[in-house]
Amino acid sequence: MTKRRLRGAAVGAAAVGLVVVPVGIGAGYAGYAPPPAAAMSASPASEAFPQLTPAVARQLDEAVRKVMAEAQVPGVLVSLSAPGKGEYVRAFGTADKATGRPMATDLNMRIGSETKTFTVTALLELVDQGKVGLDDPIGKYVDGVPNGDRITLRELAGMRSGLFNYSADEGFFKALTADPRRPFTPQELLAFSFKHPVQFEPGAKFEYCNTNLILLGLVVEKASGEKLADYINHNVVEPAGLRHTLFPTGAEFPSPHAQGYTQQTASGKTEDAADWDPSWGWAAGAMISDLRDMRKWAEVLATGTLLTPATQAQRLKVTPAGDLPDTGYGLGIFNVEGWIGHNGSLPGYQSLTVYLPGPKATLVVLLNTDVSYRGSEPSSLFGKAITGTVTPQHLFALPAAPVTGTH
Repeated sequence: MTKRRLRGAAVGAAAVGLVVVPVGIGAGYAGYAPPPAAAMSASPASEAFPQLTPAVARQLDEAVRKVMAEAQVPGVLVSLSAPGKGEYVRAFGTADKATGRPMATDLNMRIGSETKTFTVTALLELVDQGKVGLDDPIGKYVDGVPNGDRITLRELAGMRSGLFNYSADEGFFKALTADPRRPFTPQELLAFSFKHPVQFEPGAKFEYCNTNLILLGLVVEKASGEKLADYINHNVVEPAGLRHTLFPTGAEFPSPHAQGYTQQTASGKTEDAADWDPSWGWAAGAMISDLRDMRKWAEVLATGTLLTPATQAQRLKVTPAGDLPDTGYGLGIFNVEGWIGHNGSLPGYQSLTVYLPGPKATLVVLLNTDVSYRGSEPSSLFGKAITGTVTPQHLFALPAAPVTGTH
């Protein structure tokens, strides 16, 4: 997997300089190129979206099971719905390979880089309160950042800072895999980044980078006077009406939850990562949620329920995501062929939560592995299979990037 792929909070060392945990957004398919600084526009309300009849459900079942078999995914949860069209909610496969316990639709799951959507929402709430400005330099809030006098909060949220991704540092990978249950502080994470030279001038191009979100988490703490977990739990999660979503302060993982299987290990062998400490992802990838909450969050995020219209418009203003011509990235949010949202990956878990404005359709996929299949993130494979069945005109297609290293 190349370093340029859009990734969440993932981990992995490779000849390419690590594949660190995250979200998988690979090179997309041809046909969609958001114009620079274009706003994410809603599709026509009359746009076709099928009734989720038993016949369509059978097609979806077949599509999901095919991906599960090919990518060897232990278990997956899927929720697909649109007003007036019905809903499709399913649990497939195994939550715990040791006991054979099946997946269930009420399981808690780690959501990896979907945490970024919560952190950026917290930041934008503070923008609305006049406590921070998107064009403030990060150096106003955090000392010691390379180019900190010139990198803006907007560039951090839009993945255009030029800072080195701490999770792509070899020393970080060794520290994490040597003891995946150890806690990391934000300052420790930034140290892995700041020992590297900047990659490019601020704003010059797009490059997905977890370092950006660690810095924004510190901005939220400084501007609000609260710990990031407390601010997000009280000012984002609760107002959004999410009952099973939390920003953990350690390795806590509420029951019931699925066990998660990863090869992001020192040995490269598959391990259960359910009790690993997610603090290394912090503002970029530490959160936990479930299927029902993420379904609700998809609409809250895409429609800007918690923000002023002007600030939400800033969030949804996208530019092309580097060399991904079919994918636009705004402020902690993407648009892939009209589907607005984010995906996530943490060792053992992946997720995808997206919203299609025209039919007001929501798709959530949660699974208990982050092991790629032929270079593709399994969450993206499910997204393509499901949207190919119901909205082929809006295909969530993220083809595999070439694999250039292992681990």
